[in-house]
Amino acid sequence: MILAHDDDGHGTAVLLLHAGVADRRMWDDLAPSLAHAFRVVRPDLRGFGDSPLPAGAQAGEEYTNAGDLVALLDAAGIPDAVVVGASFGGKVALELVTTHPERVRELVLLCPAAPGVPDTPDSDAFDAEEHRLLAAGDVDGAVRLNVDTWLGPEATPAAAEALAAMQRRAFDVQLAADAAATDAGHPEPGPRPVPLDDGDLAAIHVPTHVVAGAHDMDMLTACAEHVAATVPGAELTVLSWAGHLPALERPDAVQAFLLDVLRDDPAVHAP
Repeated sequence: MILAHDDDGHGTAVLLLHAGVADRRMWDDLAPSLAHAFRVVRPDLRGFGDSPLPAGAQAGEEYTNAGDLVALLDAAGIPDAVVVGASFGGKVALELVTTHPERVRELVLLCPAAPGVPDTPDSDAFDAEEHRLLAAGDVDGAVRLNVDTWLGPEATPAAAEALAAMQRRAFDVQLAADAAATDAGHPEPGPRPVPLDDGDLAAIHVPTHVVAGAHDMDMLTACAEHVAATVPGAELTVLSWAGHLPALERPDAVQAFLLDVLRDDPAVHAP
């Protein structure tokens, strides 16, 4: 399948990968301005937004998020792209660059999830509470938990409302697919894991920019620091005002950061 996506602008391709609590709508405030200078492609990964999980006869289909992105780039005629990944999207970006390095020309990782970083009491407590709420059928409560956990102090009420809508959509899609698979006697649908270790990170040889939020959960801050320390030549920027989702919290600041990073590419011309 080809992922649901938006494709706007011309020039160097920029692939925007959303967080695991969101979908491609998280880039709504940034994509139009970026598209003045670049070709901006923003997909919904499977199980988010408008991209369904495998169902019915395809319930046992094996896929990877990186493979889906390669299929999307192929369909769009894009040989390679700057890949911007937020949170879970950052981990998917790492999967893409390690399995298909020729498709990635540069990485920008916003508070990425990453391998090799242990859980913390705070992350364990979040996971346990989300599981409890979903097991009790309290999807609204699980949505509120995610909004309260992942948005930093700069987030506006509009950003919280947008995140709640995206997280609710993800839960609706994923829980329905899980229930249908259970009823049909299939395993719950989802991507095949792509193992990553420090050796994979150390083998990345594209310009890499890592962003951490000063108000993020401790485990995610450790993930950003670990990636920046392990990928050769990676640069780490800590945003003093940010939580886990700076692109939603202060899209103007993240837009300026992305434009600064992307315009350092001598093949790219500023508008």
